[in-house]
Amino acid sequence: MVEELAAGPPFRFVNWPNELVPRRAVGVYTVGRADDFLYAGMSGRGAQREDFVADSGQNSQAKGLWTRLNSHASGGRAGDQFNVYICDRPIVPALTAVQQRDIGQGRLLLDQLTNSFIHSHLSCRFAVYGGGAEALGVERTVRAGGLPARRPYLNPLRTGRCAHYQGN
Repeated sequence: MVEELAAGPPFRFVNWPNELVPRRAVGVYTVGRADDFLYAGMSGRGAQREDFVADSGQNSQAKGLWTRLNSHASGGRAGDQFNVYICDRPIVPALTAVQQRDIGQGRLLLDQLTNSFIHSHLSCRFAVYGGGAEALGVERTVRAGGLPARRPYLNPLRTGRCAHYQGN
């Protein structure tokens, strides 16, 4: 299933929420911009398959992969390292003097810019796994360079030199 993370059908964050993402699942995902591989993540660390089965009579509230991708799609930086990376790396260096002033005066929010960037430029692929240990192993393999696209620009495992991202 690692191939799905490199060559599976991508979905653009502009189309979030995506009905193909299961509402309750352990999973691994990759995020990119055009041909640039930016980020690899997972949801469900330490979880087992039974942790994601809805009990009869209870609400089947979203959990795991869906909630993680939903958080990323929001652009909110609080508690979301992916969104912090997106804000810090492609957005902040490109801010104009006017945007900086507007941020300082509270007329423009970095979370809004982050949301707009994610929805305008980024897409995601995902794969569902049976448990957190398996998903964590796949995520680490991907971050270490286990895909043809090499390691992700924003969060590679620090085992050597990482790929250089050219986009804005």
